[in-house]
Amino acid sequence: MHMKVTVFNGSPKDDRGNTHVIVSALLEGMEKSGASTENVLLARKKIGHCIGCFTCWTKTPGRCVLKDDMEELLKKYMASDIVIMASPLYVDHVTGIMKDFMDRSLPLACPQFEMGDAGQTRHVSRYEKYPSIVWVSNCGFPEKDQFAVLQLVCERDIRNNKAEVIAQIYRSQGPLLTSDTPELKPILERYKGLLRQAGAEIVLKRKIPVDLQAELDKPLIPEEEYSRKANGSWNSGR
Repeated sequence: MHMKVTVFNGSPKDDRGNTHVIVSALLEGMEKSGASTENVLLARKKIGHCIGCFTCWTKTPGRCVLKDDMEELLKKYMASDIVIMASPLYVDHVTGIMKDFMDRSLPLACPQFEMGDAGQTRHVSRYEKYPSIVWVSNCGFPEKDQFAVLQLVCERDIRNNKAEVIAQIYRSQGPLLTSDTPELKPILERYKGLLRQAGAEIVLKRKIPVDLQAELDKPLIPEEEYSRKANGSWNSGR
């Protein structure tokens, strides 16, 4: 079965950021497993702030009153089998660009309430079927625990959007991904190889095996060493 994968990358650094490194390797594995992919860089799109008018729920159900790139992007979203939501961690959350994208996805839901599985109220879905979700993020901190808030956002995504989140990839020590330090090269190549494996597994099995997830979650270098190097970089003016 043909599978369509669409990435929505919310990094302001466009294709120069650490998030793009992760996404690119993932997509390589997905393409080799037969999926067609598209990498949408939100920094290149015109996405206005949601103005809370609810026109998409009342006067033009399913369509936003703002005329920008979101109408096209939501069509891409709904035409996908798997959507990768990719954003670097900014102040414990997604970037402003990604938050605007998420806010402007309101037309995909209806205003009416229903009781969800967790005993909490949510909005009724507008469509019968939605794409499965993969969350990807990276940060400049040494440890993975820094993604606690974003993981909670992911859980709310499952509840609010009836989304099936099939994988989560969180990479601490993100600045190492774009480092040109020679001794890091084999470490980064190994990590990219793991990402390619993960991409293939997501397409073929719609999940990342436990042992592969454990490898993906490991720090690239010891946390104390990373902190020492990072502090030295800032103290020297980078």
